[in-house]
Amino acid sequence: MITLPLVLLLAGAYLVGSVPFAIVSSRLFRIDDPRSYGSGNPGATNVLRSGSKAAAALTLAGDCFKGWLAVWAASALGFDALIAALAGLAAFTGHVFSIFLRFKGGKGVATALGVLLGIGPGIALGCLGVWLLVVLASRYSSMAALTAATSAPILTGLMTGSAALTLIVLSISAILIWRHAPNIKRFLSGTEEKIGAGKQ
Repeated sequence: MITLPLVLLLAGAYLVGSVPFAIVSSRLFRIDDPRSYGSGNPGATNVLRSGSKAAAALTLAGDCFKGWLAVWAASALGFDALIAALAGLAAFTGHVFSIFLRFKGGKGVATALGVLLGIGPGIALGCLGVWLLVVLASRYSSMAALTAATSAPILTGLMTGSAALTLIVLSISAILIWRHAPNIKRFLSGTEEKIGAGKQ
């Protein structure tokens, strides 16, 4: 049942998710807008191409935090686990379609990790482990993100046994994979950049 508190919760989660930490951190560290170089994506991996590890770290932490915050806040306000996960989905959607960036945004990897951390730390750690293994083996952030996204709904189903929670995580994974379509094309053409590549 749709109620005013639920609408306000989801709207608030979306606004929190819309905060573009890649832009905020770039301005704080006085580096170029990440949309002007590399992949053009306002995310931590692209900010790293600026050469500022501190800005990239702040972007990563901020994007992850806002996903976790949406789920935690919903639970703290007395909403059940399913509604809390929906708040996480709203925050993730805000990151990908940020109202502050004219409904354009990042690909959502860090924010998705934050949402999973709120839903279940074990799920988040499992996906992080998958991401790290693929990164260490390939040095392709996009490949790692796609593999982790594929594993997320599987781990959610196995660890929670909830079809509804699995469906929410599957929705996040589907959007994340869709947002990586340009990376998939570049990977297939052999032009995808590895982690550590500089600006272009």
